[in-house]
Amino acid sequence: MPHPSITAQTYPHKPAIIMANSGEMVTYEQLDERSNQIANLFRSLGLLKGDHIGMMLTNNRQFLEICWGAQRAGLIYTPISTHLKLDETAYILNNCGAKAFVSCLPLADVAEKIVSSATTSIKNFLMVDGIKPGFESWEEAVDAQPTTRIADEANGEAMVYSSGTTGQPKGVFIPPASDDVNEPHRLAGSLGAAFGFSEETVYLSPAPLYHAAPLHYNMMSLYQGGTVIVMDKFEPERALQLIEEYQVTHSQWVPIMFIRMLKLPEEVRTKYDVSSLQIAIHAAAPCPVEVKQQMIDWWGEVIVEYYAASEGIGITIIDSANWLTHRGSVGPAVIGELHILDDDGNELPTGEIGTIYFGGNENRFEYHGEPGKTSEAYNDRGWATTGDVGYVDEDGFLYLTDRKNFMIISGGVNVYPQEIENLLITHPKVADVAVFGVPHDEFGESVHAVIEPMNWVDSTDEVAIELMEWARERLSKIKVPRSLHFKEKLPRMDNGKMYKRHLMDEYKGGSRD
Repeated sequence: MPHPSITAQTYPHKPAIIMANSGEMVTYEQLDERSNQIANLFRSLGLLKGDHIGMMLTNNRQFLEICWGAQRAGLIYTPISTHLKLDETAYILNNCGAKAFVSCLPLADVAEKIVSSATTSIKNFLMVDGIKPGFESWEEAVDAQPTTRIADEANGEAMVYSSGTTGQPKGVFIPPASDDVNEPHRLAGSLGAAFGFSEETVYLSPAPLYHAAPLHYNMMSLYQGGTVIVMDKFEPERALQLIEEYQVTHSQWVPIMFIRMLKLPEEVRTKYDVSSLQIAIHAAAPCPVEVKQQMIDWWGEVIVEYYAASEGIGITIIDSANWLTHRGSVGPAVIGELHILDDDGNELPTGEIGTIYFGGNENRFEYHGEPGKTSEAYNDRGWATTGDVGYVDEDGFLYLTDRKNFMIISGGVNVYPQEIENLLITHPKVADVAVFGVPHDEFGESVHAVIEPMNWVDSTDEVAIELMEWARERLSKIKVPRSLHFKEKLPRMDNGKMYKRHLMDEYKGGSRD
């Protein structure tokens, strides 16, 4: 598992990074030299091992170059969502204690406000692809530095913040196992080995690099000496074109991307050759059973799913063959031990639904800047949870039911929105859907659905009735939405997760029966 600097010696002209839309390419020799320059730049700014930097960047080649420069300088680098506003961005920069902030011209609206804001104490501001008042040109600053290695190299690491779907974002950090810059990421020996990442890997990255999984998979591909193809943003047909064009071997997706590709016209879907795919990884959000079945039918048994979290508390993995005999499962644990507990902390038997915990894993994480949060994630037996609900079958395979926060209690009956969402998303007139509980005088809560239609002209009472009748034929009465709204765009993040709490706040008042 060589560091890019080693690959640069062996295959200096091999493509390390290719930007899909522009065709811009960074060779391993260039990546080695630029990451050295960036490490030298950080040292010139007074940043030492263990210091933090914040990065708010669109998908561009500089993103991964900066990560590698920080990695060689022993820095903790925090990528920030490009969708955040001033207060949200400032919160993360303060929370991680960033001493430098790197942004880019397309995000200048927020970046400029950070410079003039009294909410941060950052002294070093750099901008990619342009310059605004208060910022130094990233390109000029890097070009002025030598390409030689710094004398005090150390192993840096990412600290990625949670999406903030259930409260303030939390920075999840697991310290590197070693100061050796050649020490690969902890996932390289688990997920990397399980998925067959190697120097032959051609990895397609369709998601924003600021999310944990895309960032880690890109870094892991480059650790192995592979080539990464980075999309500026996900576009269904373009993704298929890239698989064919670059003979992609590995890729990582979220279910909403599968859904978008499946809803392309059949003649579009079938005209691209995807036979080069060896592994198509998906995670981050539950995948409807019918959607996954259609993907396996289309791409073959290359679909592999894992269930994990940024906290690194445990991992389950399931390949296509095992999924076909355990439909809907996310697989058995490959790191950690699965435990299902009731609300009183008692372990539940096979098949019963409860909160999912992982035990037997020494990888203890910390929530940066939130004292006590780490211990709250663990119970008195040292088992950790991220708040998901599910059950384990007799074969030890885990099935996710939903987030505990989103469970609806209607008339004393537990209703899990995920099951309803998984059904409604398969309707041809539905592009996306969110289901949650709203207050009800008689039942306490009732099931409410918010639909993003494929075509806005379908946002009518007639289509609403059609959807509810369609659901009634396929769900028990208690699960059928009692009210429904149409919304032009649901607040789904690029990593596949829904900002459901925002919708719950918006719709907890009136409803449309």
